[in-house]
Amino acid sequence: MLFLGVSYFDGVRAILERVLRVLWGSRAEVWRRLVWMLPCVGAASLLGILRLDGASVRVASFNVYNYSIMDRWVEGVYRQSYPKPESEKAAVRQAVRQVQADVLALQEMGGAAFLQEFQEDLRAEGLEYPYSVLMEGKDVERHTAVLSKLPFAEVFQHADLEFTYFGERAVVLRGLLEVVFETDGYRWSVFVVHLKSRRELRHDDPKASRYRRAEARACRERVRERYPAQAQGLYLIVGDFNATKGSTVLKTFLQRGRSRLTSELAVVTPAADSNGEVWTYYYRREDVYERVDFLLASEALFKKVWHKTGIIVDVPRVLEGSDHRMLYLDLVF
Repeated sequence: MLFLGVSYFDGVRAILERVLRVLWGSRAEVWRRLVWMLPCVGAASLLGILRLDGASVRVASFNVYNYSIMDRWVEGVYRQSYPKPESEKAAVRQAVRQVQADVLALQEMGGAAFLQEFQEDLRAEGLEYPYSVLMEGKDVERHTAVLSKLPFAEVFQHADLEFTYFGERAVVLRGLLEVVFETDGYRWSVFVVHLKSRRELRHDDPKASRYRRAEARACRERVRERYPAQAQGLYLIVGDFNATKGSTVLKTFLQRGRSRLTSELAVVTPAADSNGEVWTYYYRREDVYERVDFLLASEALFKKVWHKTGIIVDVPRVLEGSDHRMLYLDLVF
């Protein structure tokens, strides 16, 4: 049996990168071409070799679309209290296997039993996530969660985020999940959000935009509490914001009043698919494509994002499992 050490793979990587640079030019061009080829199995392996420059961590975010038992349409028939169809689950797992994330942030996961089922199904297909946590918020049907290949240093379930909504007490429905990791001496956090849907609670709050802005402010302030020295903080804020890039909801995470917080709180990590398209959500009833899922990074951690960009996954069958597309980035420490 032949045992191959790290130095061997370093040599292979160096030779491979030299060849690709001869063919394609700069390292940036090598990266650009490889990520667009990512749906090809061979390219994913090559990319894994090329990102061995330091300790690297791939973080992904995915709304897995009602991964629970609920009323739903299945093959044109309305079913009550019906589980997510197996074909949809398989399509979700296909996307997850394709990306091979080290840390996988999930939205619209059911309760603990559903997260365990998902974890076990991935394990049966060769993808092991030994560490998991489910956020317990006011919404008992749709949870955020994290599956990870990396051990958790700490976990915080911020379920106490309150605000005033038309004079009454309200809370961030799905809470704010924070998972802390330690990598090569760096301590960093992933905050997972899933803000209120655009389904109205009151006629005088169209699309529940006021509720969602209040949730965003509450989450933002908790991040600021956890990282008072934002310029040095290492963290991501990821998930389904149920709002577009130019919305006041997303801007709430980037600015406070008229004072820009881009250098203090977070920046939007650019992301696109292999065709250069940036949508992450398809609203079938209205035939609308939007980007409502984001990877926000603190200024300090954004410097560690490989080539300052993320990827939106467009593998085959991507919309068979969810109405959202997964997106991810690579951190190099």
